[in-house]
Amino acid sequence: MAHKDIYIIRHGETDYNRRGIVQGSGVDADLNEMGRAQALAFFQAYQHVPFAKIYTSTLIRTYQTVEPFIELGIPFEKLAGLNEISWGIMEGKIPNTLADDYFRNLIENWSAGNTAMPTEQGESPEDVAARQRPAMAHILAQPDESPVLVAMHGRAMRILLSWLLNKPLARMDEFEHSNLCLYKLTYQTNSATFTLDIANDTAHLLAVNTF
Repeated sequence: MAHKDIYIIRHGETDYNRRGIVQGSGVDADLNEMGRAQALAFFQAYQHVPFAKIYTSTLIRTYQTVEPFIELGIPFEKLAGLNEISWGIMEGKIPNTLADDYFRNLIENWSAGNTAMPTEQGESPEDVAARQRPAMAHILAQPDESPVLVAMHGRAMRILLSWLLNKPLARMDEFEHSNLCLYKLTYQTNSATFTLDIANDTAHLLAVNTF
């Protein structure tokens, strides 16, 4: 196989997303009604794609996002390496002024290149990238699996796209995302390089009632 097509999506909306509560890897929230509508809309738009395999994180919101595809009988696998960053002490909390300052300090440090700085009692972007690498190596090592669908999380997606596309982690916020957005990459097996084909696409959600 000369190349592998990789579709990467962020999970659908949860009540935690809607209420501004920090989830991270420590809060295993279900999709809400909007999230399930988003999942169905994505399925309706992409059910024609002959996915050979589906990969999700170990968190339920990613599984529920691709459940319509799994119900077709497409094989799937959960990989902990795809989990969201651990936000440490902030998980399960509603941001307030102190929390905003906390996050602002983190983002400013990360954007300045201090990507080894962890969240308090959580992970750094470099920690996340380190556990993503064997997960992606596993996905890429399956030569007969193309295209594949990968369901994951916002911050983890930004980190993944950065190192796959040879960008410093300090620039990860350049990869914008929203619930059930799509990024599509092509992996060239001969050169072991990735090209970005689609970025933060949400056209499939236009028919979803968003209020």
